[in-house]
Amino acid sequence: MPVDSRRLQGPESAFSYTLLEKKDANAEESILSADLQKMLIDSNHVRKDKRKPTDARPLFLRTGIISQAKGSAYIEQGNTKLVCGVYGPREVQKKSDFRLNGQLFCEFKFAPFSCQKRRSHQQDNEELVLSGLLREALEAAVCLHHFPKAQVEVNIMVIENDGSPLAAALTCASLALASASIPMYDLVIGAAVRQLPKLLLLDPTKDEEWQPKLNHDENNSNLTVGFMPSMQQICAYVHEGVSNPEELEQMLKIVTEYCLKVQPVVQLCLKETVEKMLASEGENNDAE
Repeated sequence: MPVDSRRLQGPESAFSYTLLEKKDANAEESILSADLQKMLIDSNHVRKDKRKPTDARPLFLRTGIISQAKGSAYIEQGNTKLVCGVYGPREVQKKSDFRLNGQLFCEFKFAPFSCQKRRSHQQDNEELVLSGLLREALEAAVCLHHFPKAQVEVNIMVIENDGSPLAAALTCASLALASASIPMYDLVIGAAVRQLPKLLLLDPTKDEEWQPKLNHDENNSNLTVGFMPSMQQICAYVHEGVSNPEELEQMLKIVTEYCLKVQPVVQLCLKETVEKMLASEGENNDAE
C-alpha cells in the first residue's frame, strides 16, 4: 500500500490533553458575565505576558530559510511562528488562467501541531479565507506587470499559532517576496489590535483574541491591517466584531504607528540579506 512519506504520521483524531481537564459546569456562564478586562489585564494595566496594552511582542526575522525556494523568510512574533516560501515567476499552466499581467497564488496553512486542537492536513474554510486575504493584500504591493503571463507562488506555514497569524503572515510574505527579488511598490507590514469595552490591546495573543458574548452596545472586536509605510497606504483591513467609528479610528492609528516602527527592522533584515549575497558572490569570484 503506497504511503505519503511527506505527511506527518500522527493520529488524525489527536487533541490536546488540556481539553480533558475538569472544568466548572458554570465556568462559561461566569466568564461571560465577568469583566473581560480584568481577565486579560491586572490592576497595574499589565497583561499576562508582562506587556503594557500598547506594547507589541518581541519580533525576530530571518531570510533564506528554505534553500529550494527563490525567496523565503521566517518570523517569530512572541510565540507565533511562521515560515514563508516564494517560488517563481513560473509560466501559467492552464490556458483558462492566462492573463497579461502576472498572478499571485497564495496558500495559508496551519501545521497540524500549530494549534491547541489538531488541524487537518487539508485546507479548511478558515485557511482558504486567510489565503484570499493574503493574496488581495500582496497584489496591491507587487508590481504584477513586471512578469506578464507568469505566476508567483507564496506559501505560508504556521508552525505555532499564539495570536495574530494574519498580521505576522503579511510581514513574513512581504519579506520573502523582497528577498526573492520580486518587484514591489512597497513592503507590507501587518499589525493587529484587540478592542475591549474600555481598552485596546496591540498585537494580541491567542487568549486575548477570544471574543465572548457581550452586550451588543459594548465594543468588542479584532482588527488586522496590512500597511505600506513608504506609500502610506492600507492594503488589508480585516475587522471582526462591533466598534464605533471613533474607536475604529483610534485602532487604526495604533496599528499604523506600530507598522512605522517595524519598517526599519524589516529593511535592516533585507540589508543584511543583500550584504551576505554580495559577500558570497565575492568569495566565489575569488575562488575562480
